[in-house]
Amino acid sequence: MKFIKQFSQKAILAATFALSTSVMAEQALDLDSLLKTLEQGQAAQSQQNRAREAEFTAKQDQQIAMLNALTQKRNGELARSERLETQFEENEIKLQNLTDTLSKRMGSLKELFGVLQQVAGDSSTKFQTSVVSAQIPGRSDFMDEMAKKMGSTSRLASIEDIEKVWYELQREMTEQGKVARFTTEVIVAGGEKASKEVVRVGAFNLISDGKYLSYNPVTNTLSELTRQPVSRFTETAAKLQSANNGVVDFALDPTGGSILGLLVQAPNTEEQVHQGGAVGYVILGVGVLALLIALERFISLFIMGAKINRQLKDTTARDDNPLGRVMKVKDQYPDVAYDTLELKLSEAILREMPKITRNLTLIKIISVVAPLLGLLGTVTGMINTFQAITLFGTGDPKLMAGGISQALVTTVLGLVVAIPTVFLYTILNTRSRNLLLILQEQSAGIIAERSEKGA
Repeated sequence: MKFIKQFSQKAILAATFALSTSVMAEQALDLDSLLKTLEQGQAAQSQQNRAREAEFTAKQDQQIAMLNALTQKRNGELARSERLETQFEENEIKLQNLTDTLSKRMGSLKELFGVLQQVAGDSSTKFQTSVVSAQIPGRSDFMDEMAKKMGSTSRLASIEDIEKVWYELQREMTEQGKVARFTTEVIVAGGEKASKEVVRVGAFNLISDGKYLSYNPVTNTLSELTRQPVSRFTETAAKLQSANNGVVDFALDPTGGSILGLLVQAPNTEEQVHQGGAVGYVILGVGVLALLIALERFISLFIMGAKINRQLKDTTARDDNPLGRVMKVKDQYPDVAYDTLELKLSEAILREMPKITRNLTLIKIISVVAPLLGLLGTVTGMINTFQAITLFGTGDPKLMAGGISQALVTTVLGLVVAIPTVFLYTILNTRSRNLLLILQEQSAGIIAERSEKGA
């Protein structure tokens, strides 16, 4: 076994030495190849460099020729620039001389053209916004062109242009004093266009079908106001459109539409009521309730009074009225003493009193509660106003307008309900007292008659 082990170790050493010898032989072969490759590469690189140097040398003459050509071109452009500068300076001198000559020859005409330019510019703006342009369009375009022409020193106005400006100014003044009729397209409610007869009142207002119109100078279109002013103004518009001659009252807006625009923005009665909010609705509710109760009481007391008056003329007691029912007490107790009869009559009158004075106390309560509700709405509106001031400040009054409107509208609604309710209560209370007074008067007469019989 020991011999076999030594033989194996020697075999392994021999194999290792043989392998190392083979690797070293291969490495020696690779190094030689690498050295040979480097020598070949150096030779090829040297050959390529020599070729590039030869090419560069061949093109050097060409580059020199191009440089000379560009240098000549630059020199030519510099010479041309000097000539143009000299010519520009000479032209400036000539232009100045010609301008001075033109100014001397124009003389007072220069001032005239300056005034004409100013008048044309101002008139263009006025014509563009004037309602007369709805009937006579295109005037502002001519004035704009005239103002531009007068602003140019190379163009002068002709006699015809000056007369045209004078004519347009005179026509504007003439049309401002006329009530003219013409037919054109009008944008009605809903955005549709319809051909209608339009009445122009000077340079102030335009109406059609009894409605006020607005003129848009940008698009040169007429349209009905989305919201018309109150009826007392639209009625005058309808009268003017239907009139053919004579003098007619008309609500004229001298500002050309500014006041009319403010009027249509003002809330009407219905919108003011809605501004009162929930408190305003409650006030109106109790007001309607008081009105219905008062109406029922008026009818009932009127019928009751008519029956009592009829009973006063009749000696036979009837059951359809309070006086007849009180008079029947006398027939029911024909033999009692007058003091007992007095008590029976008083009892009968007390039974009739609730029917006569029914719901009058409720009307009185409503007349007292309505102003208190208005005060509640006022306080609520002011609270909302101060909250808006706290959040947004006082820079925008519109933010506070809602609370202030509620505060004022509820106060007005409370007074509007309370004042007539007080009058209604007073009238109904007086009427009921008069009826009770008749019952008491007739009762006293019956007691006196019984007392005389007992005596």
